[in-house]
Amino acid sequence: MNQFLSSQLSTLQTDYIDFYLLHSLTKASWEKMKKLDVLGFLESAKKDGRIKNAGFSFHGDPATFKEIIDAYDWDFCQIQYNYLDEHNQAGTEGLEYAAGKKIAVMIMEPIRGGNLAGNVPDEIKKIWDESPVKRSPAEWALRWVWNHPEVTVVLSGMNDEVHINENLRVAGEALPNSLSLPELAIVARVRDTYQRLMKVNCTGCGYCMPCPAGVDIPGCFSLYNAHCLFPHDRSARFHYMSRHGGLLSNVSYAGLCRQCGKCVKICPQHILIPDRLREVSLEMDGRRRFIVPVLKSGLWCMNKARQIRALFSPGTKSR
Repeated sequence: MNQFLSSQLSTLQTDYIDFYLLHSLTKASWEKMKKLDVLGFLESAKKDGRIKNAGFSFHGDPATFKEIIDAYDWDFCQIQYNYLDEHNQAGTEGLEYAAGKKIAVMIMEPIRGGNLAGNVPDEIKKIWDESPVKRSPAEWALRWVWNHPEVTVVLSGMNDEVHINENLRVAGEALPNSLSLPELAIVARVRDTYQRLMKVNCTGCGYCMPCPAGVDIPGCFSLYNAHCLFPHDRSARFHYMSRHGGLLSNVSYAGLCRQCGKCVKICPQHILIPDRLREVSLEMDGRRRFIVPVLKSGLWCMNKARQIRALFSPGTKSR
């Protein structure tokens, strides 16, 4: 552990790290860390100034979370928390427990890997539209998290400046306990609808990758969820064939899964990935063997037609 920390300090070209985490703790990894005297390591590194604040990120059950909280004088912790995960992993119970111990709580996955923002199903949109106060789905999700006074920091992925500006504005406006009871009721209805429609609770973190069999696990789950959330839109199935079925790239479809179980051991969401990939394969792979060759033939013919048109178009020099 000292070797890792020394390497990290050298790479970062610094003498100390402000916030140092033990990442992705679960019951099994916590037991291993205790045997390796990780708490002694943290204490030593804090005493000599290499670490200023010690914390951990967590993907286990509430009982294990409390055990870890009680085991050391932590400065902060990091948990997955959003309106779909209120009772998942550490959940609200863990959030309140850590805050009660005066430990700062950093929130990851506030919009569930982007699943609670952007394009939303019609059923969800109708519920949001019922609110007299108009907000984007991302803002609703962020405000729900910030509504909890126990939250210290919200970590949200941002792809462009629009997201940055929205996140900054919401963080400035969303005070603890600022959502009204009718607004909380609307969020609860959205939560229940998502839980009914969404098939796989994958956040797209990619911890399961690379797959030994070549399956793009997060990609397959993402398009499977899109197919189920938007049943009248056939684009998800086409994109699945394009990206994973071998139409426009190398094959990485769900049916390649060999049920090795390697991914299950490292999935922070504790998804039984081989079982869910079997579901994806049954729903999405379909007639891949027949459809992909036909589509490839169609693309080949279209390209040839373009070449012929270009050859005889005005201005083309004759050979």
